[in-house]
Amino acid sequence: MGCTPGHLTGVQSPGLSRRRRLRYTLCKGSVRRVAGPLALEAQLMVRRRTLLVGAAAAPLVAIGRAVAAQATAPLDASRLVYITPLKSDGEESRCKAEIWFAHDGGNVYVVTPADAWRAEAVGRGLDRARLWVGDFGPWRDADGAFRAAPEVMATAALETNAAIQARILEAMGGKYADDGWTRWGPRFEKGLADGSRVMIRYAVDA
Repeated sequence: MGCTPGHLTGVQSPGLSRRRRLRYTLCKGSVRRVAGPLALEAQLMVRRRTLLVGAAAAPLVAIGRAVAAQATAPLDASRLVYITPLKSDGEESRCKAEIWFAHDGGNVYVVTPADAWRAEAVGRGLDRARLWVGDFGPWRDADGAFRAAPEVMATAALETNAAIQARILEAMGGKYADDGWTRWGPRFEKGLADGSRVMIRYAVDA
């Protein structure tokens, strides 16, 4: 029920009970200009409600953060992610891929050929993806074992910011220093420069 001039008039009518006058004064949680002790009592009630709602929400926020941290923790330890873009109906694509990545600021970054399906999917507006975190070797040889790994959902976008690209490549260089980065690092950098490769940012769902 909204506040109308009639409600405000009713607040000062001695014919209304104190509880009803107070309810009209609160009017969707906002205190109108009503003078006297009634206004003070209304203000105290609003403050009390605000404190109760805040206290009730705090544990839920903490739980949500803990769940998010638990879901993304494997990203800091794993050397591979397995990615499948989702089709418009939410079904997984037939194409999967195991791929190097960098986890930075809640995002998963990968560098991939521009003609790979995961890159083309983003260009077609299919920006939702499922990621499994772990190392099971080539996905075609894994016999679906990666599906038992921690799973996250994410929204994909092409990352074209040169400064971010440089930061991610540097992070990958440290992560994969012993895995052939001296060979692949220059290829990634050259590919991003000439357009034969793209960087995809997967923003992991909170």
